[in-house]
Amino acid sequence: MPYIRVTVSDPDLPAAHRAALAEGLTELAVSALGKDAARTTVQVHTIPGTHYFVAGLPVGGATGAHVEVSITAGTNSAEEKARFIAGAYALLHETLELLPPLTGVALHELHPESYGYNGITQLDHYRRAARAAEARSS
Repeated sequence: MPYIRVTVSDPDLPAAHRAALAEGLTELAVSALGKDAARTTVQVHTIPGTHYFVAGLPVGGATGAHVEVSITAGTNSAEEKARFIAGAYALLHETLELLPPLTGVALHELHPESYGYNGITQLDHYRRAARAAEARSS
């Protein structure tokens, strides 16, 4: 159940670009990380270009962008994470075009005891799913 937040230094980012980022990042979470689209949340956060700096300098005519993803620790391999990072960068470049020299993608792996949705931790979700599977096989 990834939570994906993309910050873009363009408060006037067109709705079509926002939708392309949300759809593309969701699709990437499914294809690269094996996540369920129905349990993937994307937030597109825009800020003024004057609030985005690389190496202490404003990004100028480029559109600054950074993607942060919260996932459950231990659910993805290094290869899957690398595939997501490469795909996210490609999506940002395709959607936003001119990017600054540094555009980051970070995957934050959270322990299943410390991460959840709808009031249930991921650990409890896994336990409930295991009990349900066991009950079906009995």
